[in-house]
Amino acid sequence: MLLLDDTALACLLKRDTTAALSVGSGPDRPGRMTSVAMRARRSGTICGTEEAARMFALLGCAADIAAESGTRARPGDLLIAARGPAEALVRAAQAVQTLLEWASGVADSAARIVQAVRRANPAVAVACPRKAIPGARPLALKAVAAGGAAIHPALQPDAALVLAECRALGGAETLTDRIAGRRLAVPAARVAVEVRDRDEALEAAGFGADILLLTRMAPDAVAATLRALGPGWPGEVLAAGPIPAEAAPAYATSGIHALVTSAPYHALPAEIELVYEAG
Repeated sequence: MLLLDDTALACLLKRDTTAALSVGSGPDRPGRMTSVAMRARRSGTICGTEEAARMFALLGCAADIAAESGTRARPGDLLIAARGPAEALVRAAQAVQTLLEWASGVADSAARIVQAVRRANPAVAVACPRKAIPGARPLALKAVAAGGAAIHPALQPDAALVLAECRALGGAETLTDRIAGRRLAVPAARVAVEVRDRDEALEAAGFGADILLLTRMAPDAVAATLRALGPGWPGEVLAAGPIPAEAAPAYATSGIHALVTSAPYHALPAEIELVYEAG
């Protein structure tokens, strides 16, 4: 599935073409053909090979995808191979490699968090927010999905999210009115409220919130908030923040229903080897 259109992919291909010109064609061998293979240097979840193939195609090269997005690759596994005029192939290859490395790094980070949560508590869902790296949002969302994470929020038409920053503008009365107004407009609406500590969580729950988004709270603070809400509270509790795989189990066992993490968007890129063959 492609999430970047040709215009976006063409923008990624814009770079200094000096190297491509010097490698590609000369007076002795104009338009010579070259092939390139991209392989994983380390194990990890792959993402972006569909976009990579299209980038090669935009420059007149033929590409074969060996590992679709979401595939788990081992060291040495072929991800994508392409063949075409040397000038075009070299021009595309570095941009393609960068895209694959970044997207695969995001996907693998998401996959590791999902695996850590499942080992600790399979009942807890893992999601990533739509607030991704500026300019990279479509590919970022595809990458976390390739890693097995959901996207939060799901943008359901009957849902509403009250951000913590917005609450400060009007105080508790505004929050009460907002929840009540949403109930009148859409009786079946589910209202989520972002909170930053135990007191805000209890306040929002008392005003009728259906979902509490505990933002940047430590695992012990999250667990304490769940205990304060009590087993009789009918809503859902989500922990949110840049939560890495190492910290995920502590959140998964705190009593939450889901973990919403932005950590994959800041993951190190994957390592992908690029090998040319002349002729």
